[in-house]
Amino acid sequence: MSEMEAFREAVTAWAAGGPGGPVRELAARLPVQAVVLLEGLSDAAAVDALAAARGRDLAAEGVCVLPMGGAMNVGRFAGLLGPAGLGLRLTGLCDERERPYYARGWERAGAARQDFFVCAADLEDELIRALGVTRIAELVEAQGEQRALRTFLHQPAQQGRAPEQQLRRFLGTKKGRKIHYGRVLVEALDADRTPAPLDDLLACLRPPRPGAQVQKPPPEGP
Repeated sequence: MSEMEAFREAVTAWAAGGPGGPVRELAARLPVQAVVLLEGLSDAAAVDALAAARGRDLAAEGVCVLPMGGAMNVGRFAGLLGPAGLGLRLTGLCDERERPYYARGWERAGAARQDFFVCAADLEDELIRALGVTRIAELVEAQGEQRALRTFLHQPAQQGRAPEQQLRRFLGTKKGRKIHYGRVLVEALDADRTPAPLDDLLACLRPPRPGAQVQKPPPEGP
């Protein structure tokens, strides 16, 4: 396990009521500068895949990509890690319906001036529109799931739905599928077709200038 993975696990335990000491120790040693708060593992897979495609090592840059296990947890994580807690820079990616949770979490954490980025519906919807239905179907076939998709599309519940809606639903019908395709779809993107929320998120996480002073988190926190 890498130190950044250990940091993620320690933060998750802290948010669930565990001790904060291990988090502060790891944050100071790495050091962590920014945290990307995401709803779940599929979003994290997409962010990591885009960073890798652009030659970025976010962990080495002091950026922790942190899936929270649900957008309603954002207030707790933002409070522990943001300006009112460890003093780390916050950013994130959320669905439109989750915007109020993020906005309130940012405000309560004293991070109202820091950016998070919003998908029109969700990240899968953004990726499907960016790639197009035909390309998505090709990628599903390349992953060996053409038969599963065909069977799904013949279900009565899918009749009359737009192809984009059908594909979005298909990605969420099997455990782990959204996580897997979070990486696959991003890796298939042309550079100029990256959905704006994802592109803007990565752009805001610019590496520090050579020789820049790294701000370490305060010794005390909540």
